[in-house]
Amino acid sequence: MILQLFLLTAAGLFAIGLYGALSQQSIVMLMMGLELMLNGVMLAAAALWYFLAPAGTEGQVLIVVVLTAMAVEMAAGFAVATAIYRARQVDMTDGAADLKG
Repeated sequence: MILQLFLLTAAGLFAIGLYGALSQQSIVMLMMGLELMLNGVMLAAAALWYFLAPAGTEGQVLIVVVLTAMAVEMAAGFAVATAIYRARQVDMTDGAADLKG
């Protein structure tokens, strides 16, 4: 395995996620785009740590902690999106903007 292949895959995931986050109006699709972007960053970080310090486990532990925090954050976000949909039947980002205050 070569580092460039991992970084190219991570860049592809990030680009697809960025396109999904910027082009979609559905809250769920927006969150899926953000998830893909975060996965691309995590893949790049894991590959860099593997190739720069393969014997050290600090990078692996940090990635597992960040991945767990990311999963909890996305679960909370989906719970909020579900609550918004159940309360007002709104599933688009511009329709959820009037929920301020």
